[in-house]
Amino acid sequence: MNENSMLTSGTASVLTQNPAGPEENESNLPPVLLIYWGAALRWRWLIAGIIIACLAFGVIATLLSAPKYTAQVQIEISRQQKQITKVEGLDNEESGRDVEFYATQYALLETRPLMERVALELNLAGSKAFFEAHGLSGDIVDQREPGKNARQMRDKRFKLAVDLLASNVRVVPLRASRLVNISYTSRSPVLSKNIANKWAAAFISLSMDRQFSSTSDARNFLEERLVTLRQRLEDSEKQVVLYASKSNIVALDQIRDGSGRTVGNRTLTGSNLEELATALNQATAARIAAESRSETAGESATETIVNPALATLRQRRAELASERAKMLATFEAGYPKVQELTEQLRSIDAALAQENRRIANVRSQEYREAVRREAELNAKVNSLKSELDTQNRSNIQYASYQREADTNRQLYDALLQRYKEIGVAGTVGVNNIAVVDPATLPEYPSSPNLLLNVVIALIAGILLAAAATFALEQIDEGIRDPSQVESLLRLPLLGITPVVDNDVVEEVRDPKSHFFDAYFSIRSSLAFSTNHGFPKSLSVVSTRPDEGKSSTALALSVILGRTNKRVLLIDGDLRSPSIHALVGIDNQSGFSNYLAGEDDWLQIVHETQFKNVFAIAAGPVPPSAAELLSGDRLAQFVHEGLERFDHIIIDSPPVLGMTDGPLIAKAVEGVVYVVQSGGAAVRGIRASIDRLRQVNAHLFGVILTKVKSRQSGYGYGYGYGYGQRYGSETQE
Repeated sequence: MNENSMLTSGTASVLTQNPAGPEENESNLPPVLLIYWGAALRWRWLIAGIIIACLAFGVIATLLSAPKYTAQVQIEISRQQKQITKVEGLDNEESGRDVEFYATQYALLETRPLMERVALELNLAGSKAFFEAHGLSGDIVDQREPGKNARQMRDKRFKLAVDLLASNVRVVPLRASRLVNISYTSRSPVLSKNIANKWAAAFISLSMDRQFSSTSDARNFLEERLVTLRQRLEDSEKQVVLYASKSNIVALDQIRDGSGRTVGNRTLTGSNLEELATALNQATAARIAAESRSETAGESATETIVNPALATLRQRRAELASERAKMLATFEAGYPKVQELTEQLRSIDAALAQENRRIANVRSQEYREAVRREAELNAKVNSLKSELDTQNRSNIQYASYQREADTNRQLYDALLQRYKEIGVAGTVGVNNIAVVDPATLPEYPSSPNLLLNVVIALIAGILLAAAATFALEQIDEGIRDPSQVESLLRLPLLGITPVVDNDVVEEVRDPKSHFFDAYFSIRSSLAFSTNHGFPKSLSVVSTRPDEGKSSTALALSVILGRTNKRVLLIDGDLRSPSIHALVGIDNQSGFSNYLAGEDDWLQIVHETQFKNVFAIAAGPVPPSAAELLSGDRLAQFVHEGLERFDHIIIDSPPVLGMTDGPLIAKAVEGVVYVVQSGGAAVRGIRASIDRLRQVNAHLFGVILTKVKSRQSGYGYGYGYGYGQRYGSETQE
C-alpha cells in the first residue's frame, strides 16, 4: 500500500472510531471563498447567461435611448446676508450659522413653488418644444378632453410640466463649500440651459420675496401691537395722574434705574419736610447757643470783652483809678480833686453795670426767640411728618401704577424702535445668493453613456446571478461538499469518488485511474472500521437509485479480489438487478431462487472476469421481494457463504420507500451508505439512515460518489491522497 493510501486509511480510521463533533467539523470546513467558488462553478452557465442577458439589455437600451443634454448652473449661498444698512433685519444674525441653514436651502431648491415659478415664467405648459424635449408629443398642448374646459386643460398641462421639472432637475451641493450645482437634463440643449439659468434666478427672487413677505408680516403684526400698547400706556399714565391728584401727591422729580424703571419719586411734601427739618436743626442749634450765652453774664460774657464802649470805659476807669491812687498818696480822701476822681470812677462803674445789664437782657431775649422758633418749626415738622406718612401709604399704590406705566412705556418704545428698524431694512433688498457660473449651451449629450450603462448592467447581472445562485443553493438540499457529510449526517466519511465519463467496468479494470484509486482508499478506510480488518460481510445501500451503489459494490469486490481475497458479490436488489450486467453473467437464476426455497446455492454462484471475484445474480423478479428477505434464509446464507468466501458484499436496494435494504442490513456485519454528490436531499438521507438504525444496523460510514473535480475545490482527493495518478499498483 502506498504512503498516500496509508495516510488516507489512517484518517478514515480516526474518523470512524472518534466521530467529530460540530465544533471539530467546523475547523475542517474549506475556506468560505472556495465554497463560493464551487457554487459558482456549479451554476456557471446560469451565471453566465444572466450576466450576458443583462449586458445585452444594457447595450440595447443604450442604443435605443434618445440623447439627453445636461446644463449646469453654479450658485453661492452665503451664511450671512450682505448688510447694506446697519439696521438689523427680522432674522437673527446667528441663525445663518446653524448647521440646518444649508440643509434648508438645499431643500428649498427643490420645492414645488419654485418649480411652479419656473414653469410659469417660461410658459412651459404651452410650449410644445418642452414636452417634446421630454419624450412626449407636442400635440398635448392642443389636446382637448371631453368634459373639461380650457382652464382645466391648462391646469393639467401646468401640473404635468411641473412634474417633468421635478423629475429632471438635480441639486448637488459641493462638500466643504458654499457652492451648489443645479443641473437640468432634457433632449434639447437650449431648453436645458434656459431652465437651469431660470432656476437659479427664480430661487433668488423667491428668497427675496420671502424676506419681503416676512418683513411685511412682521410690520403688520408690530403695528397691531403698537396700537394696543399705545392705548395701554395712555390708560396707565392717566391712572397715575388721577391717583396722584386724588391722593394729593405732587411729584417734583422721579428716580429711575439703569433700565428706565421708576424706583422712587420726590414729592412736594417730602421736599418741604426736608427743608423744615434742616431749619429745625438750625433753630435747635441756635437755641442751644443762645441758652449757653444766656447762662454766661457779667464781665465774663463775650460781648463785654469785645464791646469797644466797655473797653473804652474800662480803660478810662483804669486811668482815673491810677490818677486817684496817686492823688491819695499825696492827699486825703476829702481832697476835692480826689473826690472828683472818686465821683468819676463811680459814674464809670455805673455805666459799666448798665451796659452789662443791657447785654444780659439781649442774651435772654435771643434765647426766648430761639426757643419760640424751635417750637414753631418742631410743630410744623411734626405736621409734615404726619402728612408725609399718609402720602407714603398712598404712594404704595401710586408706585404700582407708576411701574405699570413704565413697563408699558418700555414695551412701546422697544416695539416702536423695532418697527422703525424693520421698516428701514424692508425697504432695502438684501440677498445672500449669487450666481457664480451660469449655465452654458451643452455641446455633447450627457446620456446615454454606453460605458457607464455597460458597467451598471454588468454589476446588475452579477448581483442578479449571485442572488439566483444563492436561491438555487438554498433550494438544492443535496450534499455537494465532502465536509458536509459528518456535520449533516453524523457519520464518518469513508471517501469520495469522481464522476467518470467512461464505462465503470473499464475504470475498475485500470488500477491507475482516479476511480480505482478512490475505491482503493475507501477499502483501506473500511479495513480500519473493525478489529478484524475489512468487514466479513457488508451491504451497500443508497437513498435512491442511480447513486453509484452497484458500482461501489463491484469496485470494492474487485479491489478485495486483487488482494488475494475470495469475494462473493451478491445482487440483493431483486426489484431492479444490475450486477449481472456489470460482471457479464446470466440472470436466469439467482439469489431470488435461493430465497424462494432452493438449497443448493453453489449452483447459482458464477465466476467473473475479475480476479477472485464471484457473483450471484438477482434472478427472476419475485412478486414480493420484502417477503423473501424477511425470512431466516438470508442470515443462513451469509453464515454459510463466509465458510467458503473471505468476504460477502451485497448490493442492496435503495432504502427510501422500500424495506429491502433494512432487512438485508440486519443479516450482515455492517452497512456502507452511498450518497451521490448533489443528489438526494439531506432530509431523505437522514430518514433512510434512521430506518437503518431502527433495525440496529451498523453503519460503517458514507461514500460520496460522482464528485466533480471543480466542484470539490480540492481535487478528487479533497485531502485524502488520491488526487493524482500513481505510477504503480499496490497490493497487500
